[in-house]
Amino acid sequence: MTNELYWEKDGATASIIINRPHKKNAFSLDMFRKLPILIEEIENDPTIRVLIIKGVDETSFAAGADISEFLELRFSEKKANEYNIITLQSIDRLYRCDIPTIAQIQGLAIGGGLELALACDFRIAAENSLLGITASKLGIVYNLSSTKRLLDVIGASKTKELLFTGKLLSASEGKEIGLVDYVYHSPDIHSETQKFALSIAERSSVSTTGIKKVVQAILDGEQEENEYIAQLILDSFHSDDYKEGIAAFLEKRKPKFV
Repeated sequence: MTNELYWEKDGATASIIINRPHKKNAFSLDMFRKLPILIEEIENDPTIRVLIIKGVDETSFAAGADISEFLELRFSEKKANEYNIITLQSIDRLYRCDIPTIAQIQGLAIGGGLELALACDFRIAAENSLLGITASKLGIVYNLSSTKRLLDVIGASKTKELLFTGKLLSASEGKEIGLVDYVYHSPDIHSETQKFALSIAERSSVSTTGIKKVVQAILDGEQEENEYIAQLILDSFHSDDYKEGIAAFLEKRKPKFV
């Protein structure tokens, strides 16, 4: 059986590969179950500083959940609830990954595929990509957590428009409304994504991980620093990265973070 979801390491970056091109990389329930396991493995490698999610080729990023499973796994209320719990927990695990995450989008990012991309910190798309959420074409009420992520990115009006109509946006249209961060020609998408990932990986992981937690606390509704965030900030001043950063500044050289 083909390994439909796996990860590779390249220096300080890791890539989770979606390898189901014959299904346009549609996610099966087993793939949703496997995703948190892979993220855990990546987080446990202290040398990895950035995570990229991408399709195995230019066919698709992910065309959503595998609808062919729905009649068996998502038809009754009980089964639908079980299915939804697994998928939402899986996507939330990506959303709360400790290290910065990038969705490298080629081809289709639809439904659950766009949910995965929205769970990443950044979305970099090839110019021929199409993005959308087609729940209204299936008679599905879109879940709250993913709706909030979409709303946080593009605002209430555009969120309603995208969900009400189920229309697909081009990469350039997605960039216009903030859904996509960068758009590149398809042949350049890999190198440009790697370049962007490296620009993050070269920085202090104490800083990037901590900043991600602070931003997440704000997105979760925190208005002031709680005890955990306050301690996280204070701890950074005792880190080896802080010592190296100060030394590099004073010595007028590029810092070398461990």
